[in-house]
Amino acid sequence: MEGGQPVPSPLVPLGNVSSDSSMSLEQKTTFVFVILLFIFLGILIVRCFRILLDPYRSMPTSTWADGLEGLEKGQFDHALA
Repeated sequence: MEGGQPVPSPLVPLGNVSSDSSMSLEQKTTFVFVILLFIFLGILIVRCFRILLDPYRSMPTSTWADGLEGLEKGQFDHALA
């Protein structure tokens, strides 16, 4: 460092932004939106880990062939015509 003074980072805004009252409405709205996104991300991560740990719990017990009434289960490809 030349002169012994630290170089201010462009990512850190200058001024007193340490108190909540100095934040503008746009900054507060952005902060709340980012917090909600982090909460949503956390919920998704927990849900994905639960599916990875027990994948068969979330699957339905019925299969696609249960809904076929007049067709045999092995003759599905003939019904497409």
